[in-house]
Amino acid sequence: MHASRRQVLHLSAAATGLLAAAAPARAEGALLARRLRPGDTIGLVSPANATFEREPLKMAMEAVQALGFKVKPGQFVAARRGPFAGTDAERAADINAMFADDSVAGILAVTGGSGCNRIVDKLDYDLIKRKPKFLGGFSDLTSLVNAIHRQTGLVTFHCPVAGSEWNDFSVQSFKAVAMNAEAALLRNPVASSGDDLVTRDERISTIRPGRAQGRLVGGNLTVLASLAGSPYFPDCRGAILFLEDINEYIYRIDRCLSTLRLSGALGQLAGVVLGRFTKCEPGEGYGSLTLDEVFDDYFLPLNVPVFRGAAIGHIKRKLTVPVGALAEMDAQAGTIRLLGAAVA
Repeated sequence: MHASRRQVLHLSAAATGLLAAAAPARAEGALLARRLRPGDTIGLVSPANATFEREPLKMAMEAVQALGFKVKPGQFVAARRGPFAGTDAERAADINAMFADDSVAGILAVTGGSGCNRIVDKLDYDLIKRKPKFLGGFSDLTSLVNAIHRQTGLVTFHCPVAGSEWNDFSVQSFKAVAMNAEAALLRNPVASSGDDLVTRDERISTIRPGRAQGRLVGGNLTVLASLAGSPYFPDCRGAILFLEDINEYIYRIDRCLSTLRLSGALGQLAGVVLGRFTKCEPGEGYGSLTLDEVFDDYFLPLNVPVFRGAAIGHIKRKLTVPVGALAEMDAQAGTIRLLGAAVA
């Protein structure tokens, strides 16, 4: 006897639920890089953008040294072809060379930009899987940290780039996750209202309360959406998706979220963490939805925990978030708790 449409939908929903529930378990076998230690050598690469003056590159190297590391610049880190640090082949070669070099313990991008999508298909993923190492960055590096995790299972890191401001909050979060191998609680800096009656900065807003567990995936929304449909886009089944962006009109944020929804990614999630959407404004025209309205439209129908305002994104004080690590989010408290070490 043929199953009714309701039975088919029920079975399909049950199967989807099983997939979502099973996905986090696979993270237990995730590939972990060795923790970074003082005195280790960090390879500096520039896959996203050229550094157009000598001083910013010098300051990036000084920051890495101040963290307690030695620095090895990539062969093409100071190269330039248009907006990029050399050709696509050269930038990919720098990353592959750093993974191959046994004297290099970890790899950090100098800066963000726009070039990483051009090279995700030029990385040696078999090499990366054989020689797993810390790899970190944010913004355009969203491409690489998600592509490498998807292709190899290696836990990668959405964290400050070498050229970021390394303030105490950013440094302590980085050390806790990447150096001390802590099952860290990722939460915003302690907010202070100063002499104001209410706190205005570092605020968390709960869109839908609740807790959820899953693998952390995500990063810059615009970059992530540009990977949709490719083998480098993250597996979102049962995942906690974190997102941030900068300098995008709200209609473009809407468009990118529609891409994630139409791809089926949003419907597979266990939870959502929204970081800062810096300078994402209406723009010109006949009017715009607000970010509140856009986020409500896309995330409330998912019936999963969602909060907004996490210290993730183009801001001074940043959390280090391990892509591929198991975590539990609490949308009421505005926290992400790692369920184990993200490095070995």
